[in-house]
Amino acid sequence: MQFKYVSGSPAAQEADVLALCVASDGGRDADFKAVDKNVGGLLSARIKELGFAGNVGESLIVRPKVDSSLPRKTRAVALLGAGPRKQVDGPLVRNLAANAVKLAGQLRGGSLAFVVPAAASVDVALSVQLATEGVDLATYRFDKYRAKDSRKPSPVKRASLVATAPKGAALNQAVDRGKAVAEAVMRARDLVNEPAARMTPRQLAVEARAVAKKHARVTVKVMGPAECKKLGMGMLLAVGQGSEEEIRLIHLTYKPPGKPEKRVALIGKGITFDSGGYSLKPSASMLDMKIDMAGAAAVIAAMDAIGRLDCPHEVHAVAACAENLVSGGAYKLGDVLTSMSGKTVEINNTDAEGRLALGDALTYTREKIHPDEMFDFATLTGACMVALGPHTAGVLSHSDKLAGAWLEAAARAGEDMWRLPLNPRLKEQLKSNIADMKNTGGRAGGALTAGLFLSEFAGDTPWVHVDIAGPASASKESGATAEGATGFAVATILEYLRH
Repeated sequence: MQFKYVSGSPAAQEADVLALCVASDGGRDADFKAVDKNVGGLLSARIKELGFAGNVGESLIVRPKVDSSLPRKTRAVALLGAGPRKQVDGPLVRNLAANAVKLAGQLRGGSLAFVVPAAASVDVALSVQLATEGVDLATYRFDKYRAKDSRKPSPVKRASLVATAPKGAALNQAVDRGKAVAEAVMRARDLVNEPAARMTPRQLAVEARAVAKKHARVTVKVMGPAECKKLGMGMLLAVGQGSEEEIRLIHLTYKPPGKPEKRVALIGKGITFDSGGYSLKPSASMLDMKIDMAGAAAVIAAMDAIGRLDCPHEVHAVAACAENLVSGGAYKLGDVLTSMSGKTVEINNTDAEGRLALGDALTYTREKIHPDEMFDFATLTGACMVALGPHTAGVLSHSDKLAGAWLEAAARAGEDMWRLPLNPRLKEQLKSNIADMKNTGGRAGGALTAGLFLSEFAGDTPWVHVDIAGPASASKESGATAEGATGFAVATILEYLRH
């Protein structure tokens, strides 16, 4: 996709499809009036004739008459409902841009001019960035396993982001940043959408090496079972011991050109397939368990964007990767594992394997990297989905300051997250009679006890846990979100690091 930022009247844009956003609470802005004038009031007439109210989700295609004053190239004007003006925010701007691309594609347009609407909660530069993301993400397809004649790539190849703000470096940079964010999100989607037979722990290491090879300031270290055993990673090793596929601990490092402002660690759960182990999942629950490495995909893909963006921090991405399968060698209920930290863990559920892998990854990060801040990302608990639904990630932290900064970044990036409490009273559920702790508590507060388990390995390093079990995948396409893997958390990681 080719992008450019354009300052000026939308009525003068050379594009097959011109997209305008229309508010539902009356009045028309200057951009609408300019285009409507050039088509002899046709937009207003069609709105009245067809009862177009401007509600979110509504759209209307208007084809200019031959004698209109729009450029001859313009075949259609797409009107998109934006809802009340005061409720236009960043996520809506991104989705409106994505819907504009889909409408242009239905019209077989090769080029789109999207007039970026004014948002109440974000400035023009961020609106332009989010619109760029929406345009690019709307073209995403995971069709490599389809027959070539059944693949349907978007016909839209060029997009102009139109706003009344004057031209400037900040707005051009906003387009470039939007492209980088969208491409990283799509890379994460590709990693998660791959079948588990292909996207194994070893293949994830190959993907990480490819990221490091692209960027001069990114390096990679990959550790297998022997190195992890030497480090004492009894939990990660146990999770993977039931599979013929060897575990991998991946460590990507980005170093900025100058003195780093701080050292930030991103840790991802990389369970490339999760059968549940001897706590075996039902077939229906196992069907989409290739997504259980979405946390690892997010941090690896984010490092690809960090390598091309001007990041002032030293950033480390650590991915703990394994398959959780059943075999004669698999770890069992009642086993006691010794973690890298030295804590022992009694296993009362082999399907609570992600926290085991992450626990050793957190210890490795603390002891070998010594970060100023740590963030972990994991499709960790069904309990979080029960609590927050399929679109919202749960955030747990023992640092109010860091959690607040993270949630502010999520709001700017347009990703839905909600903080949950790390209630120490629930630690009682994790007590074991034969080890330092059990790996799960009861059903009540399952997402919280998982966070409390991880907090034992985070130590006193400022740390945030992000449970992406719900939003890591989507059952249907909507706006900029594709069906299947969503690439959730990548945008917030990059927005947080920018600030």
